[in-house]
Amino acid sequence: MRRIRVAVATGTLLAACATVPAGIPSAQAAAATPGFHVRDGRLLDANNKDFVMRGVNHAHAWYPSKTKQALKDIKAKGANTVRVVLGTGDQWTKNDTADVTRVVSQCKANRLICVLEAHDTTGYGEAGAAVPLSKAVDYWLSVKGALVGQEKYVLVNIGNEPYGNTQYAAWTKDTKKAISRLRSAGLDHTLMVDAPNWGQDWSFTMRDNAAGVLAADPDRNTVFDVHMYGVYDTPAEVSAYLNRFTAAKLPIVVGEFGHLHSDGNPDENAIMATAQSKGIGYLGWSWGGNGSGVEYLDLVQDFDARRLTGWGKRLFDGTNGIKATAKEASVFGGSRQQDLPTA
Repeated sequence: MRRIRVAVATGTLLAACATVPAGIPSAQAAAATPGFHVRDGRLLDANNKDFVMRGVNHAHAWYPSKTKQALKDIKAKGANTVRVVLGTGDQWTKNDTADVTRVVSQCKANRLICVLEAHDTTGYGEAGAAVPLSKAVDYWLSVKGALVGQEKYVLVNIGNEPYGNTQYAAWTKDTKKAISRLRSAGLDHTLMVDAPNWGQDWSFTMRDNAAGVLAADPDRNTVFDVHMYGVYDTPAEVSAYLNRFTAAKLPIVVGEFGHLHSDGNPDENAIMATAQSKGIGYLGWSWGGNGSGVEYLDLVQDFDARRLTGWGKRLFDGTNGIKATAKEASVFGGSRQQDLPTA
């Protein structure tokens, strides 16, 4: 099923977005990794504490003037993580080294783990202006100075939704190549890789090749990211997809999801409940600024934290929501450190 995409320009925001072999070794290099790392299918922080993302997406690339206050507000709502939209300069204005450095500093000041994502790859192969993952790698290498030394606080999400619903068979090869280039260039961060099919992986391309992608990472430090919109409109579909990863000890996060979408009605209750029971991270789309018919995905109105939308109330304050389940990363010295899930 296709995710509907709208162009972003001057104030309109893109509305984001077989059997897996078990027993993949995931921690050969973890001891030498200075920050976040993967072990036995779990994401651990620099203190070897289990970390489960609970947070939101923020469209810094299109609303940079809103970021400083947005990060403060997102933290005040209880989040422990923010996924930050960046432009590579291919479709959208490049967020350069100085800007990325500033964003990371602001995330740290607010005790938020920062997932940085390059958005210009969105829907490659189907969206005409999208660029391949190789261009996203070029971008990360160009801003390497903002990344190195931040491994305790930053995850690098290589490219947002790097294939649409065509040519997605190349996802595995291209993802392995992107990881290899980043590792060869000296990036030791936990890498996050998005699924094809506009992030929803209805073809199961990521699911069925995740083990091989993780094994191809010399650091064994890659997390997989599925975006759950209209394809995931029943509890059975949500649990079946996520359970395949957890059963195989492959790290998975729901990097985007919403309560409604133009391609169907995602089951946000099932997504949040399953994520909580399995100790899987989730990041809701998005803090604010959505347009072209998907304004309902805004968590707050007009970037005003005092004006939560219905979606915002559900995500932050509802059952299995951020306020009730988020625990701050131990690298910030907080008291609410994450325990390993029991279910």
